[in-house]
Amino acid sequence: MRLAGMVLRNTLRRRWRSALTVIGVSIAIATAVTLLGLAAGFEKAFLETYQRRGVDLIVVRAGAAQRLSSTLPESLGDRIATLPGVQRVVPGLIDVVAYEDHDLYGVLVHGWKLDRLMYRDFRIVDGRLLNENDQRAVIVGKVLARHLGLKVGDTFDVVEDEPFQVVGVYESFSVYENGGMVMPLASLQKLMAWKGQVTGFAILADDALSPGDIGRLRTQIESLAPGISAMDAKDHVETTTQIQLTRLLAWSTSAIALVIGAVGMLNTMLMAVLERTREIGILRAVGWRKTRVMRMILLESVLLSGFGAILGIAAAVLNMRVLSRLPATSGFVAGGIAPHVLVEGLLLAMLVGLLGGLYPAWRGMRLPPLAALRYD
Repeated sequence: MRLAGMVLRNTLRRRWRSALTVIGVSIAIATAVTLLGLAAGFEKAFLETYQRRGVDLIVVRAGAAQRLSSTLPESLGDRIATLPGVQRVVPGLIDVVAYEDHDLYGVLVHGWKLDRLMYRDFRIVDGRLLNENDQRAVIVGKVLARHLGLKVGDTFDVVEDEPFQVVGVYESFSVYENGGMVMPLASLQKLMAWKGQVTGFAILADDALSPGDIGRLRTQIESLAPGISAMDAKDHVETTTQIQLTRLLAWSTSAIALVIGAVGMLNTMLMAVLERTREIGILRAVGWRKTRVMRMILLESVLLSGFGAILGIAAAVLNMRVLSRLPATSGFVAGGIAPHVLVEGLLLAMLVGLLGGLYPAWRGMRLPPLAALRYD
């Protein structure tokens, strides 16, 4: 019998044990892929909100541990706009609110000026966009509107005792914006008691500027006043505390799950080697080399991990779709998993198989043929 056929036969010989091992690996892979998918999805969605609008630099307060708590004077935008190479300066203010009765936590409230740059990718599902005459008006993302049961003309409290009227429902490419709302910048400043303050500025540079010119523009912006940080969109997103913590938590939890999966695989393969001691002795007696015995056991382990990877990845995809529909997470989870995360999940499963099968394979390889034949 060829090696491949023997590997398949051996994995199917103890069906219940193999099935339980596959389930254990699949749970570990599903956990890892779901968490890594969430972290990658957060980062991608956050980055897209800037890149798709052509933003070159983000200006925030330097040293702010939480970027959403950054505060800068709105007047700084006028000074930035006078710098050579600056095409447009877009101020923005962000707050986070919760609607616990609807299981909604971390709803983003955006305060924007009526600059068409920020609104150009919105598709109005119902109603209209904001205009200059709006005072206590808001437009809401389609996901938030669905969860709160809002429609155009409704009035609701953005925060306690602060009613705003819904004048429009929009759909955006950004999952964050779909699960949030937008109001005029002045309205949010008044609501937060942050008159004349913004969270930061989005800077669009002239198209003719080279990367080196952008770097010099960044230095010029930071020299306008102490405590200012200007960075490109990618650096801004990657250094955001929430993104870093999410990534760290994802890898830490995934590592624990994978260790548990590897221990389960180790136990399964050790039992398999012990039960087949006499069989391995026969194989060695008829001419099998030590390396071939080792390959057989490692391939069995990797095969079980491969089945676990398929089930785990499928479960992770299902998890993400469920999370994208739950009220508490739909404003942050897009529902898909990046292809590179799926590849990482497959590679992690192979690693679990190799780590779990390495010692049993080494032990099986070192069994003396005569002693193995006498084993009962």
